[in-house]
Amino acid sequence: MKVILVEDESGVRLLLRKIIEKNKEFQVVGEADNLTDAVTLFNRTRPDVVFLDIEISGESGLQCARIIADLNPKTKIIFATAHGEYMSNAFEVYAFDYLLKPFNVERVDQTLQRILDLSKQKEAESLEKIVKYEKGLNKLLVKGKESMSFVDIKDIILVQRENSSTVIYTARDSFTTSAGLREIEEKLDEEQFMRSHKSYIINVSQIRKIEPYGRWTYIVTFKDLKQDALMTQEKYEEIKKRFL
Repeated sequence: MKVILVEDESGVRLLLRKIIEKNKEFQVVGEADNLTDAVTLFNRTRPDVVFLDIEISGESGLQCARIIADLNPKTKIIFATAHGEYMSNAFEVYAFDYLLKPFNVERVDQTLQRILDLSKQKEAESLEKIVKYEKGLNKLLVKGKESMSFVDIKDIILVQRENSSTVIYTARDSFTTSAGLREIEEKLDEEQFMRSHKSYIINVSQIRKIEPYGRWTYIVTFKDLKQDALMTQEKYEEIKKRFL
């Protein structure tokens, strides 16, 4: 994870850098000692985490935090300051944490670990699960922990396995799920969709071209999608019979 340090004391920046970079999951990609440079640095590096003092060269770190939050609300802002009286103000701008000087190394490590734990949790939650086929609506409901996506079945072009997950592609969107291909295949019309390969389900009506890829394999390209798919010799013969 990329980190920037916004602090007007060079000794404090050095201490923070040493603490942070003991953890191999984090890399300090830049430092700034004033608000203007901090915003410029943020725009250039797009960090995941910002360590920020409340007062920076006579300027307001809270104002800097507001600017950063507007640029990217997902940035984790950690105030690192000697001014405990601003804590309530800090959380009004959705600060992730508030560390008081002089820093306790263990306390900083705890904050970094919380960031890592949260990141891993979100990665796991992003693997959404298809839970229901809305037959009357001809939609698949892709349900996550805090979201639901309704996918028009007629818009699905390709379903494929990627990195131990399944991705559903339409012309404009993609949806990641932990469901297996077989589970999805059971919800699709076999007249419109084909399991062309162990790792692919394709919308037959969206096929643009089928070409040889290997001795026993073909590659399928689609009209409205850059991704392509593989097709076995057996499925190639099957689709020929369907259309010839």
